[in-house]
Formats: sequence, C-alpha cells, structure tokens
Amino acid sequence: MMIHDILAQLTQVVALGKINKNTPLPADMLGQDGASELAFRALEQGITPQAILNDGLLPGMSIIGEKFSRGEAFIANMLISAQAMNAAMEHLKPYFASGEIKSTGTLVLGTVQGDLHDIGKNLVKMILKGDGWEVIDLGTNVSSEAFLNAISSHSDAIVGLSALLTTTMLNMGEVTETLKKHNPETRVYIGGAPVSQSFCQEIGADGYFRDPHSFAKSLRLD
Repeated sequence: MMIHDILAQLTQVVALGKINKNTPLPADMLGQDGASELAFRALEQGITPQAILNDGLLPGMSIIGEKFSRGEAFIANMLISAQAMNAAMEHLKPYFASGEIKSTGTLVLGTVQGDLHDIGKNLVKMILKGDGWEVIDLGTNVSSEAFLNAISSHSDAIVGLSALLTTTMLNMGEVTETLKKHNPETRVYIGGAPVSQSFCQEIGADGYFRDPHSFAKSLRLD
C-alpha cells in the first residue's frame, strides 16, 4: 500500500470513528482495519510518526470537527472519532517519549468548582492529547487553588476551564482572576454551553471557543 493511501485511510477511519477491526460501527466497515491497525501498519512501512499524526490523524479530526461546527455531526460522533484517534496514538506514544514527535505544549484542564459535568472537558482532553499536547486533567469541581497549584508545577502551561451551568460559569471569573494575579502571562481559555465571547472578555480570559475542534484548531495556529 502506498504511503498516501494508508494515510488517507487513517484520515477516513478517524473521521468515521472506526477504532479497530473489532468495532461494529460503521456497519459497512465491519471486519475492516480501524485506526489502531492502520497506524501500526504505517509504522511498519516506515512512515514517520510525525507524518502519521499530521497527515493521517489530524485531518480526520478536522473533518469531523468541521461537520460538528456545521451541525452535521453530534458530540457522540466527536467522541468516537477522538477514541479512534487515541487508539492510533497508543502506537505513537513511544515516539513522544523519545522526543521523535515533539510535544505541542501543556494544557491544565478542569471543570470549575461547583460543576460536575465532564463530557465537554473529556472531549477537549482526547482531542488535545491527539494533537500532541500533554493534558493535566484536574477533573470536575476544581477550585481556583487547585488550578493555581497545577500552574505552579507547570509554569509554561495554558489553562482550559469548562462549565455547563450558568450558576457555575461565574466561577470561571474567580479562577481567571486568581491565575492572572499570580501568573499574569498564563493564558486562560474557557468553553461550555452557557459561556460566550462577551463573557470571556468580561472576566479577562484569553479566549472562548464554542467547541473542542475550534479550540484545537486555534492552538495549532498559535
């Protein structure tokens, strides 16, 4: 199989959410290789890990991300595509550890205090890890102090705040204020159903993104 062909197949299976040969969906690909098998085969054929990431996996996430932005796909589709990408990334992990694939950066991520919702946060985590970020997931119901402590240990990290409730999104302002007070250079990004660009500006955060794909795409361009 030509290099271009296997990378194109990787893009397709990630966009469709075909994790491996044993996953039953999509139904018309039953028994066919998924992202895991194709990534392994690509490495066997001598395709560089960086090419697998940049020319196979990320384009697949871009396809499903654009569909989500247009209302043609749903969170479930994004989640299964991220799972397919992460299945492929398992084969690339040693190359991140060795430095052959350069880490993009570090993201400290969490759902703010008072909020226990984690679907959006977990989706951001999967997509950013697939993009080569080291993600430090603080979980849900995370206090300002916990974010501050994480930044103290990872001074070059950026911060992602998630909230699903209008009552808890206000805590994003407290976290942002605390972080900026102690580390003015720390970039803070917010996301979640109730937040907006105007709210982002109101609390002094550095950016707002309506979906994980937009967030990942913006960070690639920085």
